Amino acid sequence: MTAQPPVAALPANPEELLACPACDALMRDSDVAPGETASCPRCHRVIEAPRPLAMTRIIMLAAAALILMIGAIFFPFLEMGAAGITRRSSLLDTVMAFSGGLTEPLTIAMAALIVILPVTRFVTLIYVLGPMALGWHPARYANRAFRLAETLRPWAMAEVFIVGVAVALVKVAGLARISLGPAFWAFVALVIVTVLKDNLMSRVTVWKTLEQRRPS
Repeated sequence: MTAQPPVAALPANPEELLACPACDALMRDSDVAPGETASCPRCHRVIEAPRPLAMTRIIMLAAAALILMIGAIFFPFLEMGAAGITRRSSLLDTVMAFSGGLTEPLTIAMAALIVILPVTRFVTLIYVLGPMALGWHPARYANRAFRLAETLRPWAMAEVFIVGVAVALVKVAGLARISLGPAFWAFVALVIVTVLKDNLMSRVTVWKTLEQRRPS
């Protein structure tokens, strides 16, 4: 049998430990310089990857997403024509189409998952990161706000909606003439901006910055 190399003892203080979000492996917390990447030694999941000016870029992307969301809600989403009849609809019209009778809960669910939760998350991230990007102390209740933003992340389903729309358009294309409106492209851009924002954000770095800049 070959002797295995000794494993370094982990610190007893839980505050000095980090758990991998993928495999739950415990590792010693350490400072990571901007531009470097810290990965899990077991599953190689990226744990922390701070980038220069990352907070400023995330704020700009979140603000751009809010502007795109306004256009996606109120501008024409698509135009459908068949048998000489043409109808335009917006995202707001789509949500309100189920607002009566037994389908009213579906209206609430659509509005929440497609509009309300993403907008809440964008605003929350700007509230949390804005003061710190300027070098100030975190805003009041910033920890709770960022925890809320992370809780809402799996439930903000704008990208799922746009995939569903694309599938529906493929099925309807043979039955009617369909023209995509500016709101559709705004929604596509919104999904791209959201993905870029989420990939740019190092959540461990945000938590550490909130802790380090907390007023004593």
